[in-house]
Amino acid sequence: MFPFCFFSGLTDAYVHKVVGIEVTSPNSSTKHYIPDVPEKCKPYEGTLFGSLEHAFNYYQNYARLSGFSVRKSTVKYDRFGVSTQKQYLCSQEGFNKKKKVDTLNDTAKQKASRISVSKRIGCKAELCVGFEFNMWYVKKFVEEHNHPFVDEEDMHFLVSSRKLTHLHKHIINSMSRMNVGPVRAFNMMREILGVFEEVGATREDFKNYRKKHNSSIGEYDAQMAVDHLMRKKEYMPNFSCEYITDDQNCLRGLFWADELGKKNYHIFGDVMSFDATYRSNKYSMVFVPFTGIDNHCSNVTFGAALLGSETTESYVWLLKCFLKAFIKQPQVVVTDQDPAMTKAIELVFKESRHRFCMWHIMNKLSIKVGVRLCNCTDFKKDICNIVWTDAISPEEFDARWKEIIVVHKLEDNNWLHDIFGKRESWIPAYYKDELLSGLMRTTSRSESENHFFGQLCNPRSTLVEFLSHYETAMESQRHTHRKNDHDTRFTNPELKSLWWLEAEAAKIFTRTTFLDIQQEMDMMRKLMCQTYYPVEDDFMKYHIKDWTQMTSKPFELFSSCFHAVMFRQSDMTIYCECRRFESFGLFCRHIFYVLRQMDIREFPKKYVLRRWRRDVVPNSSNRNDDTIYVQALDDGGRVLMRDIMYANEYILNKLSGNMAELSLYKEHVQSYMQKADNVDFVPPPPAKRDRFGELTGTSQNDRLPIRVPLGYKTKGSGSHKRIKSKQEEAIIKAGRKQKQCQNCLEFGHYSTTCPEPPQRNKGVETANEASVLSKTKKGKGAEAHPQSNTGGSSTRVLRSRVNKQ
Repeated sequence: MFPFCFFSGLTDAYVHKVVGIEVTSPNSSTKHYIPDVPEKCKPYEGTLFGSLEHAFNYYQNYARLSGFSVRKSTVKYDRFGVSTQKQYLCSQEGFNKKKKVDTLNDTAKQKASRISVSKRIGCKAELCVGFEFNMWYVKKFVEEHNHPFVDEEDMHFLVSSRKLTHLHKHIINSMSRMNVGPVRAFNMMREILGVFEEVGATREDFKNYRKKHNSSIGEYDAQMAVDHLMRKKEYMPNFSCEYITDDQNCLRGLFWADELGKKNYHIFGDVMSFDATYRSNKYSMVFVPFTGIDNHCSNVTFGAALLGSETTESYVWLLKCFLKAFIKQPQVVVTDQDPAMTKAIELVFKESRHRFCMWHIMNKLSIKVGVRLCNCTDFKKDICNIVWTDAISPEEFDARWKEIIVVHKLEDNNWLHDIFGKRESWIPAYYKDELLSGLMRTTSRSESENHFFGQLCNPRSTLVEFLSHYETAMESQRHTHRKNDHDTRFTNPELKSLWWLEAEAAKIFTRTTFLDIQQEMDMMRKLMCQTYYPVEDDFMKYHIKDWTQMTSKPFELFSSCFHAVMFRQSDMTIYCECRRFESFGLFCRHIFYVLRQMDIREFPKKYVLRRWRRDVVPNSSNRNDDTIYVQALDDGGRVLMRDIMYANEYILNKLSGNMAELSLYKEHVQSYMQKADNVDFVPPPPAKRDRFGELTGTSQNDRLPIRVPLGYKTKGSGSHKRIKSKQEEAIIKAGRKQKQCQNCLEFGHYSTTCPEPPQRNKGVETANEASVLSKTKKGKGAEAHPQSNTGGSSTRVLRSRVNKQ
């Protein structure tokens, strides 16, 4: 079904299956073809049109009914610059230019010619319109064509029947924000509309539009990205954006953070992790998100940056931008062992406690000491027992570490000596007394954050595309936070006991936090108070026997532990030597046991951290500030079009079962389509980049642009694949099937790169040779090794024997 076009003089759409009227010239026997269409659809000399656009649309409709395509041609102007004549031709008019060929020029590098076909066969059909007395009229009309016409079923293949509408472009750009390419966007529209013909464009049209979009950005990419963020700074309250360039005006760094990210930082910024991720854009700039943990134990992004290099200077600039935007320093910063990051944190975050990621260090263990030692002995088990626990003291850790090193004879291992010297920065035993020290011990939050953003990014993205991907990811993250808040406010968890504190905790904490507290309360059943007695300062000391935890002493890994709990009821001061509250900000099962024994019916308020409360983030703070920014830049057209689409969807859903009402609605829409065709067309902006800017929300300026980063080499760039360690590469290589040449039957290369001349006798003989060789190598075992040194000679002897047979 073709899109209907209504014009003055046409009351309905008329489409019928024709291929034209064939006319043979009596003198030259040349065949001509005349369209077989109703007379009212044909243009004649003297036909008047209100505008040039109406004339073109009329001829386009005539061509669609006939079965050919129209191409715009020359235009003439008067001395005042007013167009007075316009010519429209058949798309098969003229001939293609032939390429120059020089067979004598052997030394010149011959450029590979592109395989193409020609559609131009010299057709003379045309429509020429002139302008007089403020009206356009037909000056010349040639009806005859020298080629047959396209059948109705194939009309959608013609160029004139394909057009990327505003809806198509909007869908392509919207899908791009979700890191969905133009091909998938086309397939989605084809599934929605049912058949390819209804899409109105081809897969190549979608791809070409995306390619033109990226080419229109070109060298303005960095400038457009910076302008996009600077406009946000102008329209959005409390938005921060900083950037830095080098001597050649190339972008070196870009930092941004919005108001909601700053609010989240002042609530959840006590512990923060940041890590660099690669392959997020085509310039290999590293993406650095600043990540924390919200009151639902989910990731929350405070701000982000793009860096052209990973030097100390770059990270110092970045952290200064962060400090300028967020005012205060985080209490704890978790990173990997990157020396540039470490030095920058020492220079800028002087009040923060810097922690190394435990996972990154322990993951290197088998590489640094050897796989055999880790897998065949108890070394790795002994190390993990003292590293991943905070139930031991620093003195005990030092003693047991040295004992393990001596037992396994690793006194000369420099790497173990180096990480032991930095133990205060990554061993929990050394910082277990610090508040919220256990909330984030690894950069796994940053790793998961990088994976989250990586789903919406790709290494071929421009900076403009990357920012749109980032904004989509942030919108998704904040929607999830609002969903968690909604579920906390309007759902009630199932209580497992009649204890007062459990019911009160359900009203104070978020749903995720409460489930953790409820689990600790449930574990009280496996505790027992061994003894209690008063001590100084009106404290009562309780010795709690815990059957659920392992002791830290050797040879007693599965026996029970004792934990001392100090409690003063006068001011509700309580703490446990397991340090769970100091590590995570939540009570442990031992404290809950004592509170229940003392029949405490009100949750101690001073131990309710603000970051875990359900009401810490007001619902109004979760609004999307990007909506304000889009509305500030929009003149109302986008909102109006979106409202119309929503209204149309609502009507179709309501009338989906009433065929009579649907028919009336269809007639109403078609009548308005006829009215819309008679409305004067408003031309798009003259520049192509401005048309793309209207759809993407970005624009270019005419001043000297900030250049895209060139020549920077980051630690993870140069490959579109994930960075693998040597150990992982060795494991993958060992399990990979070795490639074999089908020409010489040697391993390590294919026949296309074989150094031996190609063999003619292939087929059964080649297969027999391969089976004989494989059986020989497998059967002889160790005796086959001397023959393997001869390499290809033994293979060639075997082949000669087979060929002779």
